Amino acid sequence: MDFEWVALALGDISWIFLAFLFGFLARLVSLPPMVGFLLTGFVLNYYGVTAGDTLQKLSDLGITLLLFTIGLKLNLNILIRPQVWLVTALHSTIITLFFSALVYAAVLAGVSQFSDLTISHALLIGFALSFSSTVFVVKLLEEKGEMRSLHGRIAIGILVMQDLVAVIFLAISTGKLPEVWSLFLLLLIPLRPLLHYLLQKTGHGELLILYGLVLALGGAELFELVGVKGDLGALVMGLMLSAHVKSTEMSKAMLGFKDLFLVGFFLSIGMAGHVTTEIVLISLMLLPLVFIKSALFFVLMTRFKLRARTAFLATLNLTNFSEFGLITAAIGASNGWLGSEWLIIIAITLSLSFILAAPLNHIDDRIYGSLKKTLLQFQSQTRLPDDQLLDSRGSTIAIFGMGRVGTGAYDKMREYHGDTVVGVDFDNERVKAHQQKGRNILHGDPSDADFWEKIGKDHSIKLVMLALPNIQANLDALEQLKKINFRGHISATARFPDEVTLLSQAGATEVFNIYTEAGAGFAEHVEMHLATEAGNNQ
Repeated sequence: MDFEWVALALGDISWIFLAFLFGFLARLVSLPPMVGFLLTGFVLNYYGVTAGDTLQKLSDLGITLLLFTIGLKLNLNILIRPQVWLVTALHSTIITLFFSALVYAAVLAGVSQFSDLTISHALLIGFALSFSSTVFVVKLLEEKGEMRSLHGRIAIGILVMQDLVAVIFLAISTGKLPEVWSLFLLLLIPLRPLLHYLLQKTGHGELLILYGLVLALGGAELFELVGVKGDLGALVMGLMLSAHVKSTEMSKAMLGFKDLFLVGFFLSIGMAGHVTTEIVLISLMLLPLVFIKSALFFVLMTRFKLRARTAFLATLNLTNFSEFGLITAAIGASNGWLGSEWLIIIAITLSLSFILAAPLNHIDDRIYGSLKKTLLQFQSQTRLPDDQLLDSRGSTIAIFGMGRVGTGAYDKMREYHGDTVVGVDFDNERVKAHQQKGRNILHGDPSDADFWEKIGKDHSIKLVMLALPNIQANLDALEQLKKINFRGHISATARFPDEVTLLSQAGATEVFNIYTEAGAGFAEHVEMHLATEAGNNQ
C-alpha cells in the first residue's frame, strides 16, 4: 500500500511518527491522545516547522466530520428537556459574562499579560472558555460504557446545544448574508425519506462509510454554494439521519476517519505560535476557571430536579475546556478580533483541563462517595421520573444490561425462575421497549452507589448477572458490589481472555466469554439438530 499521500498531507513522515509517539504517551497516562497531538504541534513549532495549506485542509475536514457525527447523535427528546436546553442557555450566558468580566478586571487591574485587551476581546475569550469538549466527553463515556446513562445523555445533550451555538457562531463569523438560493435548502426536509432509504440499503461495510463521507462533505459544499457556512451543512446532514436505526452504526464506522483528520486540527493549533513562559503562566491563571464552570453546572442541574449523583457525574464529565473554544479562538485570530497568542493560550489551557479531568472522571464514584453528604444538600426534594432510586421489588435474580446478551439471559432465566427475575438498564428508551413486551425491566445505573447502598441494607438478590456493554462498566459494578459486601453469586460477561482475568480478580464468581461460549453453544446446537434428524430418519 502506498502511504505517500499521507506523508504529503502532513508534510513529513516525522510528523506522523511524533503525533503517534506523543499520542501514545498521553494514552499511557490515561490522557486523551489529542493532548499528545497538541504537544506535537508545540514541538514542531519550536523547531521552526509551520503548518501548510494541506494541513489546514486536513484540519477543516476533521471539523466537518466532527460536526456531521454530532448531528448523527442528536436526540431531540433529550434536547427539549429543560435540564438540557435551559441549563445550557443559562450556563453559557452566565459563564461568558462572568469570565469576560474577570478577564477585563485583569485589564483594569493593570496585569501586564492582559493590558492590550478590550471589552470585545474579553467577551470573545469568555465565550471560548464557556464550552466543554465534545470529543473528550464522548470518548470518556464510550470507554466507560455510559453513553446511554442518564448523566451521559444529559452531558451529551448539553454539549450538542453548545455545539449548535458554536456552529451558529461559525456561520456568523463569515460576515456574509446567505444568498436567496439558501431558501432551497428547505427542500432537504422532504428528501429525508430518500436519505433514510439509501442508508438502509448501504449495508454494513465500505458503502456505509462512503455514504457518510458523501453526505458530510456534500452537505458542507452545498451550504457553501448558497452562502451558508459549510460546517452547518455537515451538522444538518447528520441531523437528517439521526432518527434512523443505523445512525449509531454510521457514527461508529466514521469515528476513525473523524479522529484521523482531527489530528491535523490539533497539530495546526499547536503550530500556530510560539509557547513562551508568559503564555504558560496565563494558561495556569485561566485553568481554575474550569471549577467555576463545574460548580454552576451542578447548581443548575440540581435546581432542575436532577438527583445529586446524576448532576455530579454529568458535571464531572463537563469539567474541561473545549476544542470548539479553539475553533472560536482560531476564527477570532484569523479575522483579527484576537491576537494569535490567545489561540496558543487557550490550546494550553485546554490541554491542562484534560490532564486535570481525565483522572477525576476515572474515580468519579469514589469522589461522589466522599462528598455525598455535602452534595445531597443541593438535591431537590422532587426528582424526575427517570432519575429515581431503583427498587429491586423483592427479586432474587438481577440482570444488568439489557442488550442482546442480557435480553437472551433474562428470557432464559425467566423460564427457569419465573417472576423473581428483574432486568436493569440505564437506557430509558430500551427499558420502555422491554416493558411494552411484558418484561420486568427497571431503569437504573449499575455504577450508582446510592442504589447499591440500598441493596446492601434490604434486598433478596442472590444472583447478579452483569451483561454490560464493556469491561469498564462491569468492573464499576463489581466495585460497588464489593463495597456493600455482597455475598451472593456474581456472573459477568467478557469478550477477550484478558477481560476474563480482570473480572475474576475484581470479584466475579464466574466469567462467561461470549465468543468462546457462543462457539461452543453453536456446535452443541448443530449436534442436537443432527441427532434429531438422524432420529427422524430411523
